[in-house]
Amino acid sequence: MIQLFPATSRYTADHGWLKSNFSFSFADYYDPDNMSFGVMRVLNDDVVQPHHGFGKHSHREMEIVSIVLRGHLKHEDSTGQSAVTTYGQVQRMSAGTGVMHSEMNGGDDEVHFLQLWFMPERNCLEPSYETTDFDLSRMKNNLLPVVSKQSGPNVAHIHQDLTIYMGELEAGQTIDFVQKENRRTFVFVTEGSITINDTSVLGKRDSARITEETLLKLQSSSGAVFMLIDLP
Repeated sequence: MIQLFPATSRYTADHGWLKSNFSFSFADYYDPDNMSFGVMRVLNDDVVQPHHGFGKHSHREMEIVSIVLRGHLKHEDSTGQSAVTTYGQVQRMSAGTGVMHSEMNGGDDEVHFLQLWFMPERNCLEPSYETTDFDLSRMKNNLLPVVSKQSGPNVAHIHQDLTIYMGELEAGQTIDFVQKENRRTFVFVTEGSITINDTSVLGKRDSARITEETLLKLQSSSGAVFMLIDLP
């Protein structure tokens, strides 16, 4: 089953310095029928204005991934970690037993990033943080793992049985993704449009929540950049 969620179906919060689009219940947006997709709890599509950001705040018992699409995002946390990430990089934080952190845009341009939260495979983990780089050229007509429980070179480690892939389809190209039984797949388009299994069309910022499909054929007639997440 492929459920489509148009970009316009998301809840929008506009605070002036911050514009967010929520794919799941978050902050002032509450829908008891849209709390999560398996262990995926949050997908916020955020735009932060220059010299603004999220001041120091706390998290617990959550795996948090940030993927910057444009601009530069500065992270600082109570474990002493500090880093600036941009497109082609991922940051992963395990909040575990508790961590304080901030996410700021210290530059003169907007920063666009995706903030994803996942429930961990177990609680009471020690808080940790890392940044990784990925090769943008390896996304071409390919699913490139950037976050996974099976971590490796240029793949951030996450404490959950999932993998986040980034992909870029050139016009007229196809990628096949074979999914194991009894798992979920989430697809989110950042640029362009794709068609899944010849019938389901996703445009920019549209998403799909997929179950009971073991073969996904991803095509694009005009080109696309997208994220695919393999979930338990």
